[in-house]
Amino acid sequence: MNKDIPESVAFTKDLLAKLSNLTQTLVILCPPFTSLIKVSEALNSTEVELGAQNMHFQSSGAFTGEISAAMLNSANCQYVILGHSERRHVFNESDELIHQKLNTALASGLTPILCIGETLAERQAGSTLEVLRKQYSAAFKDISVTQFQNCIVAYEPVWAIGTGVNATPQQASEAHREVRRLIADQYDQELAQRTKILYGGSVKPGNAKELIEAGDIDGFLVGGASLIAEQFIAIVKSIEEYAER
Repeated sequence: MNKDIPESVAFTKDLLAKLSNLTQTLVILCPPFTSLIKVSEALNSTEVELGAQNMHFQSSGAFTGEISAAMLNSANCQYVILGHSERRHVFNESDELIHQKLNTALASGLTPILCIGETLAERQAGSTLEVLRKQYSAAFKDISVTQFQNCIVAYEPVWAIGTGVNATPQQASEAHREVRRLIADQYDQELAQRTKILYGGSVKPGNAKELIEAGDIDGFLVGGASLIAEQFIAIVKSIEEYAER
């Protein structure tokens, strides 16, 4: 919940002016709902794509304050973040609700960025992999291989979001390997290797390079650092430089 419409447009234009010649890295901006249309216009004819931060699973109806997949489609969104830790823990969204949203997004032609991750208490209890398995299995229950090919997974340890404390490269890589194993078990190894798995949790220019080099990390779901164009650009460039090797 940052940046009004003028701020969102100014940020987008600043980003586009300074971020060019990317050949290996896909950039997706997910502004607040109120800014989607204007940011979409600013992104027209560029390589940067548009996503939303959330959506409802129903197509319409008496759900005051909610946003449907069709509304996102009409705003030229191609992606939608689902199951973000703040939706799970601040707004009490259940695994089943997130599963319903994922089904709706896929049926509407949107690419879900499905977030999973453990709390500090769960990590301290040694339950990280168990939590990842539970959240993953609930989200992708009965999702076909064709549908899954249109999904992105994001691992975001709740204890590292907005705290300034990020998972170590080893911790992040271990979690990502577990997610790939889950995908391979449900589908096959080839799809597991092709699936984009992002890391989110206090990613910043100072740690992006070592995280992306840790292995099994395909990119980042950037939070606070994405609010400052220079910091976000530095993170994007760290991915681009790694991918070009």
